Amino acid sequence: MSRQILILEQAHDALRTAVQGVTDWTAPTPCSDWNATQVLQHAAGDQIAFAAFLTGGPGPSENPFAPSGRLDTSPQSVLEQALKLSADAWAEISPDAEEVPVPVPPNKMTARLGVGACALDAAVHAWDIAMSSGAPSPLTGELARELLPVARQIVEPLRAYGAYAAALPPRPGDDDVAALLRYLGRHPEAKDGEHE
Repeated sequence: MSRQILILEQAHDALRTAVQGVTDWTAPTPCSDWNATQVLQHAAGDQIAFAAFLTGGPGPSENPFAPSGRLDTSPQSVLEQALKLSADAWAEISPDAEEVPVPVPPNKMTARLGVGACALDAAVHAWDIAMSSGAPSPLTGELARELLPVARQIVEPLRAYGAYAAALPPRPGDDDVAALLRYLGRHPEAKDGEHE
């Protein structure tokens, strides 16, 4: 198993942990316009989109950037379906592939960067969902260290589409998780959907 696939598994596990801890799916999140359900729909939709680009299969049933906030099944079911599609799709890709299709600009990346982008998406939304319930961050320092270089390679074009806010300046004493979150425009101090 490649290192990148292990990183993806860690990010998927972080998302599972965050979802298991939610008690109020209408709670606000650090994504100021979305509640916990909407962030889950967005995160699941992004994982499905990565799978669809890789396999040519169907994409998400609704726009991940306009989540309805309504679920037809349990949050865990929504998540597990998406994570399985994503994990299965990446498992079929050679880690040395020089170019794979992905749903983020420039829509083609090396397999290593593409799977990192997929993991980054899962991990940061795991943090968003955990903050909605005041749970501990499921984003580990080790995972954040692996994902920050990925973020630095892919995030700038995404800011133009509103996918990420402007980077926040680092602060003395920031750990790896805080460094990643600030780069992604998130306040590590956010709790229960509040911004600094």
